[in-house]
Amino acid sequence: HGKPQLRPSVITFPWQRRPSAGRQKRDWVIPPINVPENSRGPFPQMLVRIRSDQDRDIQIRYSITGAGADQPPNEVYSIDPVAGKMFVTRPLDREERSSYHLRAHAVDMNGNKVENPIDLYIYVIDMNDNRPEFRNQVYNGSVNEGTRPGTYVMSLTANDADDDTTANGMVRYRILSQSPHSPIPNMFTINSETGDIVTMAAGLDREKVSQYTIIVQATDMEGNLNFGLSNTATALISVTDVNDNPPEFTSKTFSGEVPENRVNIVVANLTVTDLDKPHTRNWNAVYRIVSGDPSGHFIVRTNPVTNDGMVTVVRPVDYEMNRAFMLKVVVSNQEDLASDIQSSLQSTAGVTISVVDVNEAPFFPSNPKVVRFEEGVPAGTTLTTFAATDPDRFVHQMVRYSKLNDPASWLSINVTNGQIVTTDVLDRESVFVKNNVYEATFLAADNGSPSTTGTGTLQIYLIDVNDNAPALVPREAQICERLRSHSNANGNSINITASDADADPNVGPFIFELPTHPPSIRRNWTVSRLNGDYAQLRLRIQHLDAGVYDVPVVVSDSGNPPLSSRSVIKVKACPCDEHGDCTVAGAVAAAGLGTGAIIAILICIIILLILVLIFVGWIKRREKERQTKQLLIDPEDDVRDNILKYDEEGGGEEDQDYDLSQLQQPESLEHIISKASGVRRVDERPAVAEAQYPTRPTLPHPGDIGDFIHEGLRAADNDPTAPPYDSLLVFDYEGSGSTAGSVSSLDSSSTGDQDYDYLDDWGPRFKKLADMYGSGGDD
Repeated sequence: HGKPQLRPSVITFPWQRRPSAGRQKRDWVIPPINVPENSRGPFPQMLVRIRSDQDRDIQIRYSITGAGADQPPNEVYSIDPVAGKMFVTRPLDREERSSYHLRAHAVDMNGNKVENPIDLYIYVIDMNDNRPEFRNQVYNGSVNEGTRPGTYVMSLTANDADDDTTANGMVRYRILSQSPHSPIPNMFTINSETGDIVTMAAGLDREKVSQYTIIVQATDMEGNLNFGLSNTATALISVTDVNDNPPEFTSKTFSGEVPENRVNIVVANLTVTDLDKPHTRNWNAVYRIVSGDPSGHFIVRTNPVTNDGMVTVVRPVDYEMNRAFMLKVVVSNQEDLASDIQSSLQSTAGVTISVVDVNEAPFFPSNPKVVRFEEGVPAGTTLTTFAATDPDRFVHQMVRYSKLNDPASWLSINVTNGQIVTTDVLDRESVFVKNNVYEATFLAADNGSPSTTGTGTLQIYLIDVNDNAPALVPREAQICERLRSHSNANGNSINITASDADADPNVGPFIFELPTHPPSIRRNWTVSRLNGDYAQLRLRIQHLDAGVYDVPVVVSDSGNPPLSSRSVIKVKACPCDEHGDCTVAGAVAAAGLGTGAIIAILICIIILLILVLIFVGWIKRREKERQTKQLLIDPEDDVRDNILKYDEEGGGEEDQDYDLSQLQQPESLEHIISKASGVRRVDERPAVAEAQYPTRPTLPHPGDIGDFIHEGLRAADNDPTAPPYDSLLVFDYEGSGSTAGSVSSLDSSSTGDQDYDYLDDWGPRFKKLADMYGSGGDD
């Protein structure tokens, strides 16, 4: 910007003359002060001069107040207090603040107001110092392919911080470039004032150009490229796909084959092409079979990845019925074609499906097959012929039969013709018969390659015959030994019935009778009929001794001819209370045990318990005596505390501080033999020939060891010639070949002979010791 040319003016405080020789203030409008922004100075730069007409009479001091002077932003403006010259101190920015409102004051030297304050309005004049700015650097828009010229696409907007009421802030738009230039370089145009982009020509085709890049320029000064400031932005326009390309088969015919009786397998693959955007509704293919499959054996599913059509079998096909299918398939999209697009002839194709013959399993026409027979038919009876049919009519094959499941092993089947023959008597009451039906399964296998089998079920409905006699229920009961009044007659009778494994009409009503023999049965008992299935057994006499009685009863069913059985019911006669119930004592008595027998049993139980308690007490007492038994020697010298395991050298706990080397046999005895005669340590073992002892057997009982040690200790104490080294030591015999000599504590003398024959008198426990020392050898 050039340096602004300011012509400072003088602003005088307004006044008017009063009628009485004085002056009267008058109001007038102070014109605004215009200051251009971005002035280059020099600063401070004078704007105006303010004066009062009283400055000829008195000294005046001038000041300014307001935003820009003594209020933020401070010190933008200043004034010479004497001359009244007002200055701007720095460049102004209209975009930061476009106007200022100040007040000028005039006072005398004492600070008294001389003039009323006047308002000063300062306007910052706009300069074109701001470029247009787009809100975004890149704008995204879209337009459908094939749209007509003049179709709105998108809008771009740029803002200019300069004064929009002047040319400095008036922005205009234009397109600088379009990429690509297909089909023409100017497919779009832009409204210069609003920034709206619209199509300018026809021919948008997504399959050829899917996106355009537009460079848009915004220029202020109403688009004057010589004086205006400019900026650019990018508009990305995507061409939206519409369904303007129908799917087309890559071939007019396709073929495939399918094995018979197979489902959910792909038998042919149909390939198509579609120029629309992949994996959209405009591209996704939909296949329909329009002819050649009236029974609906096939459907065409769409592969979601490749868009191919997969001809799939959904109902099994039969080679004997149809050897081939000629299908007509039409393909379309999920989205309808655009209104001005016609379907292609290549959207229809023919598909030939050949059926492959496979060896089919034989099947039983009646499955399950039901036959009815009376139970009890003898073995060898022919029940039926259970034959299967081979569906392979064009191939002659043999069918052979076998059993798969025959729970009771009652049946056999002819291998060639399927004839069913019984091998045992059929019993309706068998556990293998459910609801009168016996079920068996059979296999039919052909001789094809590979061989196939079919399964058939034969159900035999067994008609009941009266082949089971009824059985009495219950088999045990109780009755009062005495007849009571009618009010307490519950204990005087027994309700009986019968069970029969047969079915109606070969069961009830039942007939209950007492046999004629023995005569006492009918003399003591009677049976009366309650209904078809129940009867009542009662006493005929007033009293019956307590006990158990076997009462035979003859039961007959209603079969033709009827069957009967003789059953025995065990009746316990017992004393009853006033309610007709057996007492406890009575029940025991009825079981055959008298009062004396019961007392004897109780006495035996008590005696057995006493014996058990005595035995337990004796065991505990013996254990306590063994624990408290005093040792034969003082507890501190008890050698049993120091007895160690075999092969473990050294002393016990109290010997750990002693030199145990004296107990070891040295490799050479020269240091002992070479000593002067008569000079020898009394705590060393004499160097004499070592007796070869036999291997000691397993250690005897610890009590025997204590007795043995006690006797040896007493013998040593009574021997006045025994030196100190013959005191009680811990020892063990390690066997032949040991480097250590014997450390027997029973060697009571180092010199002289001693008679050990008295050991024979100690019994067999000391026989081994007598053999060792009684032989007369030297120690």
